[in-house]
Amino acid sequence: QVHVVESGGGLVQAGESLRLPCAVSGNMFNIAAVGWHRQAAAKQLEMVALILSNGATGYALDSERGRFTISRDDAKYTVYLQMNRLKHEDTAVYCCAILRRGDSKYDHWGRGTQVTVSS
Repeated sequence: QVHVVESGGGLVQAGESLRLPCAVSGNMFNIAAVGWHRQAAAKQLEMVALILSNGATGYALDSERGRFTISRDDAKYTVYLQMNRLKHEDTAVYCCAILRRGDSKYDHWGRGTQVTVSS
C-alpha cells in the first residue's frame, strides 16, 4: 500500500501564502501522478494541480494559475502545493491523492488539511 499525509493548512489572511506538503510513503511503485484536490463547503471536489512521474505539471483551475505551484522533493518523498496571494474563495479542505499507472481515477487519498482564508 502507498499512503499520503497532508499538512500545512491553517487560518491565514487574504493575500498571504501557504505551502502544503503531501508526504508519500509505502509502496511507491507504478505511481503515474500525484494530485492536489480541494473541496469547499457546499461544493464538489475539484482538481487543483498535478505532477506526473516525469515531472510535468498541470493546473486545472484558471483562477489558480499563476498563484499556485506544484512541485516535489524526491529526497523527501514529498509533493508540495505552494499557494500565494490567497483569496477567500480558496477556503477548502485540500487533499492529496495518488494515480496509479493503468488506473483512470485517483485513489490512496489522504485525510485532507483545512485551509481557511479570511476576507
